[in-house]
Amino acid sequence: MTADIDADLIEEGRKLFAGDWQFVYASPSIETLPPMGATEIAFAGRSNVGKSSLINALTGRNNLARTSHTPGRTQELIFFEAPARGGLRLVDMPGYGYASAPKTKVASWTALIHKFLLGRASLARVYVLIDARHGLKEVDLDVFKTLDRAAVSYQVVLTKADQVKAAGLEACRADTATALAKHPAAFPDVLATSSRTGSGIAELRAAIVRLLEERRA
Repeated sequence: MTADIDADLIEEGRKLFAGDWQFVYASPSIETLPPMGATEIAFAGRSNVGKSSLINALTGRNNLARTSHTPGRTQELIFFEAPARGGLRLVDMPGYGYASAPKTKVASWTALIHKFLLGRASLARVYVLIDARHGLKEVDLDVFKTLDRAAVSYQVVLTKADQVKAAGLEACRADTATALAKHPAAFPDVLATSSRTGSGIAELRAAIVRLLEERRA
């Protein structure tokens, strides 16, 4: 891919996410999911990995997705749309792993996540967020296996990259890429982002544009 094409994709990504993004649905169960139709991009990750902050950074809306320092606050599948953005829908998924809630509640969120991943034909890709300070955990690998079984395309995005030294970030990226090579549904490129500084956000937008173009082809 040439630098010119990269620049074009980055500009298309800026335009794609420059719309008036709004909350449209909150689904606590499979039965309450919105109708399929719009192309959906979902964001998954351990609790407190920064899913809501990343969605806010992508859309340039500081308060679009609710952020919290308390793990487990997102308890539903949260859907966002921009009417003029060509039918793209963003999905903020409940965090998996630790959550400050009863085990029965956490189990119900986990079941919701897995059912959504296994049965959503409009889901184009899941971006699995990994905290760059901590790297992959066993629970992330379990989610990879679920996505492999469901044949859902997914890509890893490292978050909080500004809080890791350059050498540590590259080591985390390399270790993650090595792990992903064992998973058939994984996209091989590992992105690194910081919602606080904006680093990597333009590249993630460009990756989403490229995905949408491939899906339309």
